Amino acid sequence: MLYKATSIPQKSLVKDSFLSLEIINWFKMNIEEYRDYCLAKKGVTEGFPFDQKTLVFKVMGKMFALTDVDGFKSVNLKCNPDNALDLREQFHAVQPGYHMSKKHWNTVTINDDAPDQKIYEWIDDSYDLVVKSLTKKLKEELKLMEE
Repeated sequence: MLYKATSIPQKSLVKDSFLSLEIINWFKMNIEEYRDYCLAKKGVTEGFPFDQKTLVFKVMGKMFALTDVDGFKSVNLKCNPDNALDLREQFHAVQPGYHMSKKHWNTVTINDDAPDQKIYEWIDDSYDLVVKSLTKKLKEELKLMEE
C-alpha cells in the first residue's frame, strides 16, 4: 500500500513498511520537540550567537544544529560530505546548507518529504560528527559529564 501526504512531492511516495511509524506521525515536528531532542544530548548548550532569532545548539562549544525560532521552517545540520549529496537527491526537503558550508551542512525543511524520524537521525549524525572532531581533552570532558 502507498501513502502520499497532500503537500509532499510525488517522488516521496513510500511503502507503509518503510518505517515503523504511523503515517499521521511522520510530519509533526515542532520547535519544542526539536529543542528538547537537541538539549537531551550530553554536553549540549543553546544560544543566540548570531542574532535574536537564530537558535544554535553546540556540543562542547562546537555548533551542530541551528534554526530560526520565528518560523521553524527548517534546520541546518552538519552532514558527512559523502552523504550530503545523496540525501539532497533522495529528499526534496534536504538542500545545501543555507549560509553555511554547502559541503558540510544541509538545510532540512521541516514537515516536507523527510519524516521526523529521519530528521532525528540526522540530528544524531550531526552531533556525532561534531563529537568526533573534538579535541582529545574535550572528548574526555564530555565523557565525564553525567547523562
